[in-house]
Amino acid sequence: MEIQALLMDEKDNVVTCVKAVKAGEEVFYRKGEDYLSVKAEEDIPFCHKIALTDLEKGDEVLKYGELIGKTTCSVKKGHWVSHENIYSVPRDYESEFVKEEA
Repeated sequence: MEIQALLMDEKDNVVTCVKAVKAGEEVFYRKGEDYLSVKAEEDIPFCHKIALTDLEKGDEVLKYGELIGKTTCSVKKGHWVSHENIYSVPRDYESEFVKEEA
């Protein structure tokens, strides 16, 4: 079994394809020790994301266990997640800053 995509964090709802994938192909990836797959419903370019679950308009897209954007429309499982259907959400880095104790 050849791995075609990487899951960066177990909380992620997308995987990143490490090769171009054609519609209809089964895309294999690892989640911990398990080998899982998702069927590509459309062509997915190299280094792009594929949805692991159905996402509705406004849903959060998680990669690296972090919010990378929200969907602008519904994106079904197995479809390409790209700049065409997600938008960036500004982060409040000040609230995430860990202050060092003196």
